[in-house]
Amino acid sequence: MPFLEYNIDNLNIQGAIMSQSNTENRADIGKKAGLIGVLTNIFLATGKLIAGIVSKSTSIIADAVNNFSDGISFVITMIGFKLSQKPADADHPYGHARFEYVASLIVSIVIMFVGFELAKSSVEKIISPQAVVFSMITVVILAVSILVKIGLCVYNAKTAKKIHSATLKATAADCRNDAIVTLVILAANLLEHFTGLSVDGYAGLFVAAFILFSGIMLVRETSSPILGKKNDDTLKSAILKKLEEYPIVVGYHDLMIHDYGPGISFCSIHFEVDKNLDPLYVHELIDKFEREMSAYGTHMTVHYDPVVIDSPELNRWKRTAVNALLERDSRLSLHDFRSIPCDGFTKVFFDVPLPEDLQGKESELKAIVEEKLNGLNECKFQAEISFESYAFN
Repeated sequence: MPFLEYNIDNLNIQGAIMSQSNTENRADIGKKAGLIGVLTNIFLATGKLIAGIVSKSTSIIADAVNNFSDGISFVITMIGFKLSQKPADADHPYGHARFEYVASLIVSIVIMFVGFELAKSSVEKIISPQAVVFSMITVVILAVSILVKIGLCVYNAKTAKKIHSATLKATAADCRNDAIVTLVILAANLLEHFTGLSVDGYAGLFVAAFILFSGIMLVRETSSPILGKKNDDTLKSAILKKLEEYPIVVGYHDLMIHDYGPGISFCSIHFEVDKNLDPLYVHELIDKFEREMSAYGTHMTVHYDPVVIDSPELNRWKRTAVNALLERDSRLSLHDFRSIPCDGFTKVFFDVPLPEDLQGKESELKAIVEEKLNGLNECKFQAEISFESYAFN
């Protein structure tokens, strides 16, 4: 049952900037990790189930069922890796890499069902407690399980880092948490044996609550990239780093990143370029940039915006508008600044990416900009501002 404490979006972007030539190798490594997980969890679950039945311990049986669900999770993970390898087709032109996210979502549903059933049996044990039969064999089985889970945690963490897999990263955290759960159950059985306190049902309820919480949090994490959650700045930083090699680009805006699964992303961006440059020359450089970004597993589309950069007057007005926005909020910026002389006044046009918490403040921002521009005492200004979603910039 993959648990929290990982950043799935960060892993998605890291996977996105991998070369797509590694996709097949990545899937093979993932399936190998899944097979190891299946066999190991079946072995542990069988041992714990026998120990739980012999000792009449609800908490140990709950832990055994937990391991069985982990085995099922690994099977689903393997299927997800396999299906995510399918190439793009007519019905799915963006590929099938999101199957990995869907697999994690299915796993989370299985986890919550198991947790709910275990919670019911644990409550019954609390209401009608039964003595737990203590044996050293049970202690040994639980101790071995803890060591095996720690080993699986280390293995999956290293593998996840190697292939940038959010699923295996979650599985590594899950193995660590499983080791902690088994340790709690072992402690509860020892406590009940040496003190006579009936704590087995409570230990089982703890395991059930832990499983339910893990499933709920996993639904939250895995559904976000499927729904189109805003990505982090990893790929954005790679794009801006590459832009440093293109001095003709004087600015950018409307950067959009669409994640279609590990190793596949589609991006679009607007480049601001001096309008006096040869369009054919600019077009060739843009094509070159798009080709170079494909090495990161990213399908890039660039829109070319010709801008005026040699007008002292227009540059002065633009700086004034920018400073006015920055004084209001340091996150604000503008692009596509241009002007049109009208009868008795000058109208300036530009776009402003607007953070969510400033939505509804459009009139205020417009007034601030117009006040600053009119303070130049050059002419009367009117601002025509298009406010955009901040998420795309």
